[in-house]
Amino acid sequence: PTLTRPSYVFRKLFLAGKPEDQAKQVQRLRDGQSVLDVVLEKSRSMGRRLGGRDRAKLEQYMESVREAEQRLVKAEAWEQKPKPIVDTPLPRDETDHKKIVERMRLMYDIMHLVLETDSTRFITYNFSGMNSVPVIPGISIDYHNLSHHGKDPEKIRQLTIVESTVVAELGRFLKKLQESSQPDGSLLDSTMVLFGSNLGNASSHDTKNMPILLAGGGFNHGQHLAFDKINNYPLPNLFVSMLQRLGMETDTFATGTSTMDGLRF
Repeated sequence: PTLTRPSYVFRKLFLAGKPEDQAKQVQRLRDGQSVLDVVLEKSRSMGRRLGGRDRAKLEQYMESVREAEQRLVKAEAWEQKPKPIVDTPLPRDETDHKKIVERMRLMYDIMHLVLETDSTRFITYNFSGMNSVPVIPGISIDYHNLSHHGKDPEKIRQLTIVESTVVAELGRFLKKLQESSQPDGSLLDSTMVLFGSNLGNASSHDTKNMPILLAGGGFNHGQHLAFDKINNYPLPNLFVSMLQRLGMETDTFATGTSTMDGLRF
């Protein structure tokens, strides 16, 4: 499930907890696995009495159960894994959801700490437009309404302020990665950061020509690549380039059938 509180992420990744608390959590995880064992056994017994279509449906269900079981196994291993020792104090969550800058900054700081300690190699951070007026100077209209501006000049002006603020926080995060040195360069050099939107034009819910920014990862940056707006260039080609940069031998991803034109490392 999505983790939205920086304090919870911090506790999960950096605070081991008391031995008795760890033991209780491990036991709860094992109890969950035992329940899944019973479910799988009963499902197999039922499957022998089903027809072709029902058997296929049951197999889909059993695959979901197997995936849940694998997650439980990983969770149990994580509970017993030694946590990195960090000097950073437990963050205090910003509970006012309208203070988007403060909330973003807290989460970015945790993300930087997580990458710096190599606690994970993959992070997804979703920041959604909200139906409230964000606490940003000069803003009097809720973020979601601003995104559906209908070419209203005042809404576009305020939307520009909001999204410039959002991008500035990303810039702060990238700078922290760049200032974190490693034996072979900076943390940014070894981290691919993909930032973008699920809409090219939120005012009309248009999913074409989406703005995407890629930073770090050793790519040759400092350029803006633009493609045909009518015959859209497949964004998954970018994902092929990123996968190859990770060392995966693949030339396809979804509708992408090659690496991204103009992107080099």
